[in-house]
Order: sequence, then structure tokens, then C-alpha cells
Amino acid sequence: EFWNTWMRTMGSTDRIFEILRSHRAVPEAPPQPPLAGHIALRDVRFAYPERVQVAALDGVSLSIRAGEKIALVGASGAGKSTIASLVLGHYKMDAGSLQFDGIDAQVLGVTQLRRQMAVVEQEPALFSGSIADNIAFAVPDRVVAREAMVAAARLAHAHDFIAAFPDGYDTLVGERGVQLSGGQKQRIAIARAILRAPKILILDEATSALDAASEQLVQRALDALMQGCTTIIIAHRFSTIVKADRIIVMDKGRICQQGTHAELLRAGGQYARLMQQQLSQFQQLHDSTATL
Repeated sequence: EFWNTWMRTMGSTDRIFEILRSHRAVPEAPPQPPLAGHIALRDVRFAYPERVQVAALDGVSLSIRAGEKIALVGASGAGKSTIASLVLGHYKMDAGSLQFDGIDAQVLGVTQLRRQMAVVEQEPALFSGSIADNIAFAVPDRVVAREAMVAAARLAHAHDFIAAFPDGYDTLVGERGVQLSGGQKQRIAIARAILRAPKILILDEATSALDAASEQLVQRALDALMQGCTTIIIAHRFSTIVKADRIIVMDKGRICQQGTHAELLRAGGQYARLMQQQLSQFQQLHDSTATL
């Protein structure tokens, strides 16, 4: 048994070093002023390397004003998360351009851009260590004054449950935050994002896995986090979508509709169908609960 484990470890280590050797360092871009938060995609086309024959984005043009909150909605595979991945610099476009405050993303550089961004995902990335350690990951040197950490936790509606632990902010969360509930993990992730003070915020299904009580607390924390940020919301839940200034409806890698919630409902089409499906699912769940 030990020999098998050892050989698997050797194989994994070889692969890690292979990846490290293949990595090409990206030259650091010249320093730029802080972002205002304006984002513009111009005729962006992109296909994932594993599926080059399928266009994930097919000629997408989208302008997001500084401080604007937009929601990306659509069926699975419509291209919502792909837009977020391009904004974060995880992939390069096949065609088109991505600009921040009128400057091409390649000129600004990935490092400078990511320092001014924050992401809150459906399953937040927590590391084995203390709550304080996880919140401090917001800043590059991970050195944060306790007062600033507590202030961020209060805004994230996390301070009360943290203070209730015997060890407070020194409480160990376990691997991937296993010692915490879903709502608690989300609020710690939001506290980390608040401490980062981002200009651009990406919320990727941040409340979809929570129960109603936890969602309410997390949504309050997100409202505090979104103040003054250019926010891209990827969501299906009505409660999250309606908070957006503008809703972008995507289908098969293209933008098919955009407008406010009321405007899109009046217009009918894809968005109205999505909302009707969600209402029907909610009604079925309510009926099933009532029967039980």
C-alpha cells in the first residue's frame, strides 16, 4: 500500500514540475493609475482550447459603466462564466478586445488588474488555517490590522458568529472550511473581498447553494460589498437578479436581450421564459412542501 501511494506521489510530482517548467513568465506592465471600473468588450470571440469547434462567445460586445451592477443570465453554457473568466484574465480571446477604462487589458497586465478585483463564488475558497488567516488573504502581504479585519467582518455580517466561537478569529476552519456552514463560509469570503476594496467585483452564483435564512444574511453582506464597485453578477435566483441596474440575457454565446427586469418582462422573449420557469419550479417546490 505504501509503495502504491509513493509511486502515485512521484507521478504527481513529475507533472507539477512539468507544469512549472512550461510556465512562461508574463512581463510586468508599467504602473497605471487605479481603475475607475469601466469595462468594455468589443466583438469578443472565444472558444475553450478543449472545444475549439464550439464558440463559447460569438461576437459579444458589452459596455459596463464604472459602478454599474449588471446581471448575466441564461441557460447553462450560454457564456456567462466565460465573460467572467476573460475579465479575470484566465483566458485570452481569440478575437476582439477587452478594455478597462479605455485601456486594453494587455497593456494593463493581469497582475495589476487582479489586484483591483474580487470574486465571491458559490463555493468560496477557504484554506486550512484560522478565520483571520483566511480574511487576510485579501491583501498581498497578508498583514492586516485586527481593527480593519473586524470592520470588514462586521460589514459582511460575520463578526457575531466569529466572536461566538471560543477562539474567535483564531478559530481553525479546517480543510476547505469544513468546520463552517455554507453561509458562514460565504460571509468570510465576503469579508475578505471587502478588505480588498475592489473596483471590480464578480459574484458567481454567490447565494445559489444557501437556504433562505443564510441567503438573507449573505445578501445583506453582498449589498455592502457592492457599494461603489463595478459588479458582474452571475445568477439564476430572482432575488439576486433584480438588484442589478441592467440584466444581460445570453444564449449560445451571444447577447440576445438586455435591460431592466421590468423592461425585459414587458418585452417577453428569453428572459420572460427563464423567469416563468423559475416561478413554476418555485410553485412546484411550495406545493410539495405543503403536501408533506
